Amino acid sequence: MVKKAPVTPDSDATMQADHLGASGRRRRQFLGTTAGGMAALSLAGFGLTVAGTAGAREFGILDQPAPELQVDYWLDRNGKPTTYSIGASRGKWIFLECFQNWCPGCHTHGFPTLKKVADAFDGDERVSVAAVQTVFEGFSSNTREAVRELQLRYELPIPMGHDPGTPEHEGLPYTMLSYRTGGTPWAIVIEPGGTVAYNNYHIDGDKFIELLKEQLG
Repeated sequence: MVKKAPVTPDSDATMQADHLGASGRRRRQFLGTTAGGMAALSLAGFGLTVAGTAGAREFGILDQPAPELQVDYWLDRNGKPTTYSIGASRGKWIFLECFQNWCPGCHTHGFPTLKKVADAFDGDERVSVAAVQTVFEGFSSNTREAVRELQLRYELPIPMGHDPGTPEHEGLPYTMLSYRTGGTPWAIVIEPGGTVAYNNYHIDGDKFIELLKEQLG
């Protein structure tokens, strides 16, 4: 489901763009940096169409420091209560998927792609894969209970969270506001220095896995 998120300043961005030196060089190599390095990653790297990328340009925080998540409900891969933090994952590649239980696109390609990425890097300490339900509609269907149900349904070996909409933000969840997501599904890739290297409605899972494995060596 797609919904336009309002543009809001990121007051909780704890990550700073201080990833220079070797880390910065690795990131530039992965992004294929040219004058349009990020575009090269989005289009050539992950196989998105120009039209599809253009449609998402008003959303996201591409090439900006990744804000910390304000999510207080997390389940580990076994369905037990846990915590998850962008800051604690600093130094790793992070793949974060935003979803909703009743979102058709999440079931047709969001979760299948997430499953593919999660399985490909399961046990790899250099990569952190997580998902959070960002609820901005369908509150009776997109529940906390649905998080565990989806984790089991798709056999996802990852931490999964629930970010409900809040009245003070017109029903929009914190993650949607801070990352300026365009709706669900929404894929976010954060490089080890803490910068958002990719965000869009869809990502080519096979190409992403191939490119990241090449980067990791």
